[in-house]
Amino acid sequence: MRKLKLSELGRVDVSTYKQQPKHAIVVLLDNIRSGMNVGAFFRTCDAFAISHLILAGITPSPPHKEIQRSAIGATNSVDFTVVENAEAVIREYKEAGFRIVGVEQTDSSLHLSHFQWPNESTMIVFGNEVEGVNQNLLQHCDHVIDIQQFGTKHSLNVAVCAGVVLWNAIQNKKRC
Repeated sequence: MRKLKLSELGRVDVSTYKQQPKHAIVVLLDNIRSGMNVGAFFRTCDAFAISHLILAGITPSPPHKEIQRSAIGATNSVDFTVVENAEAVIREYKEAGFRIVGVEQTDSSLHLSHFQWPNESTMIVFGNEVEGVNQNLLQHCDHVIDIQQFGTKHSLNVAVCAGVVLWNAIQNKKRC
């Protein structure tokens, strides 16, 4: 076994990546506090060819030192928008035919392992590191999912959660 060199990975440049088909998934970050987490979202969205990333509320946006440090250039490849009002954006996307999936622990959330991703274009909503997805946003969700856990902690880091959820989603979504 030999570790591959970067030149052997076959990655495309940013301009080629921008032209490639993306998954019909939009990610909405509402009130994420940590620039490091936001940067991790950029990298994950790049890795999984997510069509768009929306930064809402207090979520930091590029250029930002912590985002740049953890995104490692993905802010150049991932299309993103900065908005103030997450609820208005969710309503807009829902009216455009998107299915809205919140990632939160609720009394009616479905474990990710049992969730069937919709065929329609999908917006996935992630919330604040401490408070989670705001209740006002949950009321607009068509589905709410969580990740089954077996340890003593109540939740995963939001960026780690995104990696698990987005990997699962792209296994079931076609590119647009």
